[in-house]
Amino acid sequence: MENNENKIQPVAEDVVTEDREETMDTVVTEKYDANQIQVLEGLEAVRKRPGMYIGSTGPRGLHHLVYEIVDNSIDEALAGYCTHIEAEILPGDIISVRDNGRGIPTDINKSQGLPAVTVVLTVLHAGGKFGGSGYKVSGGLHGVGSSVVNALSEWLEVEVSQNGHVYYQRFERGKPTCDLKIIGDTDETGTLIRFKADPEIFTETTVYEFETLQRRLREQAFLNAGLKITLTDYRDDENVIEEVYCYEGGISSFVNFINESRGLVPLHEKPMHFSVVKDDKSAEVAMLYNDSYNEIMLSFANNVRTADGGTHETGFKNALTRVFNDYGRKFGILKEKDSNLSGDDVREGLIVVISVKLTEAQFEGQTKGKLGNTEITPLVSQMVYNRLMTYFEENPSVARAIFNKALEASRAREAARKARENARRKSALEGNSLPGKLADCTDKNPENTELFIVEGDSAGGSAKEGRDRTIQAILPLWGKMLNVEKARLDKVIGNDKLMPVVTALGTGIDEEFDLSKLRYHKIVIMADADVDGAHIRTLLLTFFFRYMRPLVDHGYIYLAQPPLYRLTKGKKHYYAYSDEQRDDYMRELGSADIQRYKGLGEMDPEQLWETTMDPSVRIMKRVTLEDAQEADKIFTILMGDKVEPRREFIEQNARFVENLDI
Repeated sequence: MENNENKIQPVAEDVVTEDREETMDTVVTEKYDANQIQVLEGLEAVRKRPGMYIGSTGPRGLHHLVYEIVDNSIDEALAGYCTHIEAEILPGDIISVRDNGRGIPTDINKSQGLPAVTVVLTVLHAGGKFGGSGYKVSGGLHGVGSSVVNALSEWLEVEVSQNGHVYYQRFERGKPTCDLKIIGDTDETGTLIRFKADPEIFTETTVYEFETLQRRLREQAFLNAGLKITLTDYRDDENVIEEVYCYEGGISSFVNFINESRGLVPLHEKPMHFSVVKDDKSAEVAMLYNDSYNEIMLSFANNVRTADGGTHETGFKNALTRVFNDYGRKFGILKEKDSNLSGDDVREGLIVVISVKLTEAQFEGQTKGKLGNTEITPLVSQMVYNRLMTYFEENPSVARAIFNKALEASRAREAARKARENARRKSALEGNSLPGKLADCTDKNPENTELFIVEGDSAGGSAKEGRDRTIQAILPLWGKMLNVEKARLDKVIGNDKLMPVVTALGTGIDEEFDLSKLRYHKIVIMADADVDGAHIRTLLLTFFFRYMRPLVDHGYIYLAQPPLYRLTKGKKHYYAYSDEQRDDYMRELGSADIQRYKGLGEMDPEQLWETTMDPSVRIMKRVTLEDAQEADKIFTILMGDKVEPRREFIEQNARFVENLDI
């Protein structure tokens, strides 16, 4: 989540607002000719527009630097030369990555007249991944990875163990400070790269999160069976953290890990695992069904996570649905009068990892979110259809258990369809599609408007009176709503707590969701600052994540931050949003009357406006999604049926809880 904080000023009884008119001088370019065309040499383009190469200069881009160097070592493993990768976070947030591969070539590159390792680190689109015999498959950024990391580092050092020697070179902001030189002798081979991210580029932070790197490196170990990856954090001398990842089971171990980390009950003993190799392409699938209502599909191409799917996912989905319906017809599970099972039906409760490797991977976009190779679709589809059909025929009891779950999902989908139709008919008869408790705003431009979902009728009443009626709409909710993590869609449709939210937003839910119909571009959850309020926020966030996910993906969800205290001295009021801020005010003021707010309902309309709703002073947290897989895991742990994973999560994270009366 990102804080969108404005400085909180004391609020006096009489507030005078001055209207200020701002002017901007217009700059006119007098001349536009060849002299205005700028040519950026070497790695200057990367430093000028870093976002084009690593996505952002925030925490995500910072960690991406590490991924690029590790990916180069992974490519050595794919080529069969690397068995161990050691990644370290050193004091000062310096990153060190060492592998025992062949080592970046140190001989002279004829086209550049420089050692190959120097070329790789200083020239865009230079590397062993553009044909030739260096690598059959590779991930990374197609040859720009190492040079981009070098360009965006305050300094970078490379050591190559090769030909009986250790070669060394140092760079500062992408430029060599010395020639490649021999600094020692060795019998080993491999590459060591150390670098420090440039604070001139990464102005937000240069501090790495161990957990973020941990997830990525563990994932890579799963995808490359038998490869050993060590991650060590040396930043705290008294608490050095070392993790070693090595999984002989590969993606089958990955699927088990995902299932166990969520505390889910599998429907069969071990994951189904299928693989095929054809010419220069290979495909591998591991899948496991569990007792949940959610689907987890992770796909990779050349070890690169394809978050937006692509042709490999298409091949898998088509084959899976076809197997279920063909098998169901063949063995009488689906009767002649029964409709075919849908893709959503057969993927309920499925955890699947799809990994393909190919020589010429075609990705859409620089960040490689989607695979585009059409030849992968039939490769994956045929493998899954033939192997899964055989598996079902050889394991009829497992097939029956999975089919029963799919059939229940199908019945729930039909019930949800009927509930939708009934809801539409009811709305048509009533002649009003908006919920009765909604106090709408007058501005109909979604880009300007905000919907406050408010806990309780009392707070809802204050919010309605204190709001800006032009742009702020209020929807009070009373009581706790349905926990959708434990319910299928048919239970969600028609729920008297959730459907008013859906109706007010106008988008529909699940497969009918249409973001273009969204009526407000800020959806603010405003609940009490206590345990019950936190529960309501979590229930609503679970609902949005599971059934209205684009609202989260596009940053439309916010959490209001009401104050905990109101301090009064004379005619001036101060609001404190934490115990620490309250204490700071008391030290500054000397003495003051303190009111502790137990809930939103204790605030009158004016107080609610000036603390929580006024855009000029309010504090809000925008809900963002950095890691969908991790978010999915947390929602399952917190809101699912299993107690033990939830207890462990609470024990591990209780120290991070603030401002709750526990």
